[in-house]
Amino acid sequence: MTRTCLVLRHVAFEDLGLIAPLLAERHVAVRLIEVGVDPLETLDAAADDMVIVLGGPIGVYEDDLYPFLHAELDFIRRRLASGRPLLGICLGAQLIAAAAGAAVYPGTEKEIGWAPVTLTTAGHASPLAAIDGVEVLHWHGDTFDLPEGAVRLASTGLTLNQAFAIGESVLALQFHVEVDPARIEGWLIGHRVELGAAPNVAIPALRAETLRVGARAAAAGRRAIAGALDFIGLRAPEA
Repeated sequence: MTRTCLVLRHVAFEDLGLIAPLLAERHVAVRLIEVGVDPLETLDAAADDMVIVLGGPIGVYEDDLYPFLHAELDFIRRRLASGRPLLGICLGAQLIAAAAGAAVYPGTEKEIGWAPVTLTTAGHASPLAAIDGVEVLHWHGDTFDLPEGAVRLASTGLTLNQAFAIGESVLALQFHVEVDPARIEGWLIGHRVELGAAPNVAIPALRAETLRVGARAAAAGRRAIAGALDFIGLRAPEA
């Protein structure tokens, strides 16, 4: 039987990135949903072996402007109830937090750029151990409280809840281990308005920093993602 991964994507350039080839190695077929365009109400939340909710430049609390968020949160709640594997990245992590009953709200300032996270004891025992001491890409203005029953895995000085797990099937990451540094220009174009409103972030400096740390970050990101996929049972077939 073919294994499948359902991907909820909000904007085209915030895609699977480094995750895509790792799913292909494991012979996992990707089913892509364009959130806001494709309907979510009729989807079977338990049907796929894995669900990944990607990032995007909107807030979970902006459901008055983006009514599709109601259906997306309902889908994520149903996925959580199924107990099947679920991964959220940036907005995806915020949506999981909200679906699990936690508050999501604007942070004290935007956190954009490359910097390491500080792993908790649980984080060191998780697949995120692969990124210990390695710069990862941060690109968010919102944050969230830790959902009841969740375990914090990572923090930064600006953002207490950078990653959490719920049980052995749910992983939520505020930062971007999936980003392919070779495709950063798409982010710089797509987020031009946000970058223009962030006075402490210079596009040439962000581009240069990506060139400096990108190769090491990508290697660590691949190890972390591979470890997460292995942990939930999506191992690559034996050679």
